Amino acid sequence: MTIREKTEEWEHAYLSPYAAFSDSSRGRDTEEEQCDIRPVYQRDRDRILHSKSFRRLKQKTQVFLAPAGDHYRTRLTHTLEVSQNARTIAKALRLNEDLVEAIALGHDLGHTPFGHSGEKALNEVCSLGFEHHIQSVRVVEKLEKKGQGLNLTWEVRDGILNHQTSGHPHTLEGQIVRLSDKIAYINHDIDDAIRGQVLRESDIPKEFTDVLGNSLRERLDNMIHNIVSNSQDKPEISMTPEMYQAMQGLRKFMYEHVYRNPLAKGEEEKAQHMLQVLFAHYISNPEEMPEEYIQLIREQDEDPQRVVCDYIAGMTDQYAIAKFEELYVPKAWRV
Repeated sequence: MTIREKTEEWEHAYLSPYAAFSDSSRGRDTEEEQCDIRPVYQRDRDRILHSKSFRRLKQKTQVFLAPAGDHYRTRLTHTLEVSQNARTIAKALRLNEDLVEAIALGHDLGHTPFGHSGEKALNEVCSLGFEHHIQSVRVVEKLEKKGQGLNLTWEVRDGILNHQTSGHPHTLEGQIVRLSDKIAYINHDIDDAIRGQVLRESDIPKEFTDVLGNSLRERLDNMIHNIVSNSQDKPEISMTPEMYQAMQGLRKFMYEHVYRNPLAKGEEEKAQHMLQVLFAHYISNPEEMPEEYIQLIREQDEDPQRVVCDYIAGMTDQYAIAKFEELYVPKAWRV
């Protein structure tokens, strides 16, 4: 018996009957020989962790565009916080921690530079539409490894696709990530907003703090405990209605006071304009994109708009700025 088979046997002996067992996966689009050490979801986690799109998250905006400080979240640190919250919940509920971690690490791979403002910019100019959760699946299925994709299991791709608020993941592990994403960004965005003097802890309405807590630590602890206690031995992951309503109320408060705050989003229109100008440029000049994107158009008959979105969405903040400067900002003339 291989190490992988022993691990799969352990899952059936220890994990909840509601867990997604590694040896019961719906599998990959392209069949592969099994690893003798790692079950399928652990392999998927490793593939995401070693991907180029994962590394680029470290230089993509979470909420604050180009903040002057080292302690503000990036898309990468957000992803790691989602993963940690999700793993804590999965471990407590005896669900598949490898699957949870793979979904969490991959859920934002398709995010644009400059956060949701970049997503909005591409969605406005691309007639095919642009949504980061769909793009994240496209990254792992088609764009990574120069068009080969990562060939992940169905369960991981389903969790990535359905991590947004309106999503309906088919596994409990995917449901954990969906809630953990919101828990992470609401709380760390409050922390960053306080650090950036956009918000004070005392500004948060008492109707929310009475339920959720009065600090980052309290809120994380209360929300995670609530999910665990409310989901034990059940075929669904959920909060109590009171906790969920308070979280949604706090989320709405953040949209009104932080996400749309001129101080926090002062450079947003510039960033959106820049990405839309880049989109128009590469639509007119697709041959200026890297070869792997040109091949998608010429050899795989992909729509140029979709491929241009692929290229721009894969950029980091700094790379997008550099390309814009290269194309549109005059350089000093030298002899």
